[in-house]
Amino acid sequence: MNEALLRSLTPRVLGILVRRGADFAAAEDAVQDALVEAVRVWPADPPRDAKGWLVTVAWRRFLDATRADTARRRREDLVDEEPASGPVPAVDDTLQLYFLCAHPSLTPSSAVALTLRAVGGLTTRQIARAYLVPEATMAQRISRAKRTVSGVQFDQPGDVATVLRVLYLVFNEGYSGDVDLAAEAIRLTRQLAAAIDHPEVAGLLALMLLHHARRAARTAPDGSLVPLAEQDRGRWATESIAEGVEILQAALARDRLGEFQAQAAIAALHADAPTAAETDWVQIVEWYDELVRLTGSPVVRLNRAVAVGEADGPRAGLAALAALDDSLPRHAAVAAYLHERDGDLVTAARLYAEAALRAPNLAERDHLTRQAARLNARPCR
Repeated sequence: MNEALLRSLTPRVLGILVRRGADFAAAEDAVQDALVEAVRVWPADPPRDAKGWLVTVAWRRFLDATRADTARRRREDLVDEEPASGPVPAVDDTLQLYFLCAHPSLTPSSAVALTLRAVGGLTTRQIARAYLVPEATMAQRISRAKRTVSGVQFDQPGDVATVLRVLYLVFNEGYSGDVDLAAEAIRLTRQLAAAIDHPEVAGLLALMLLHHARRAARTAPDGSLVPLAEQDRGRWATESIAEGVEILQAALARDRLGEFQAQAAIAALHADAPTAAETDWVQIVEWYDELVRLTGSPVVRLNRAVAVGEADGPRAGLAALAALDDSLPRHAAVAAYLHERDGDLVTAARLYAEAALRAPNLAERDHLTRQAARLNARPCR
């Protein structure tokens, strides 16, 4: 395999696709797919015209992606911008595609990545960011998943747990603001809940509704982030909160606790508090203990440290934080907040600035930068 040849041809092939009418991001994805295919095929069957081969394969991949995206957008146009409450129509082909992409021949991580790309509409770059891996690595993973399922008879659709992970990731990506897929994720989860009697499906739907209910209050008019404690609770969607709580209570009554139900319970406790000061942090810590037991996730432990700091004081929170790896995403931001509450403003300002450098998006970076500037502007004592 002549890697130097591939590197030299990449910008030329990309340019050809753009001149043919492909937008740059879609052309990049298509060329990446073609490069991965070349790495697989060329050693055994090298083409006579390398550039022509790459252009042909990349253009076919672009057309396939465009057709898939057009079909997805047509489905999305059938629903309102905000998810409707109540009964839903019969399950559509989009939900079936989620199950098909969660095929048992794929690992869970590959199934999630493939579904996000093929059905969810996310770009390879966005999926790579969600997985904290290089974009090229994710492109190869998605391409391998496509090859694995190509020609496979889908008589064994994937399991519910994998589909739930996909829907959860799609919702979180939409909720972050990069791609507005939150309403679509809620719509699909409603359909899944209508089709399958499963408490974790209900738990995920409740979690989405409770988080989505706060969406209007999460940003200020200038686009800056508004922390939960400072949000105008009058802007929260009470109808969605009520529906989410009702769904969650019915799921918990079945005594088959899962991680999405536990997360929804935490969200419900936040939604139930009339003010931030009245939040039942003791119960929230107890639910985080359940989540740690269910998942063992270091990110859950990180969030638990915040809750412990609220329930038992910032030093208790810092003690819980000390047991965690400081390379965790948002570790520095949590440490900064707890140090500020403990009165160590110098350390807090330094950590806010450090957290800003590691922030996963512009809005979060700006928020953390402002926090650091606020503390640094305080008069010395």
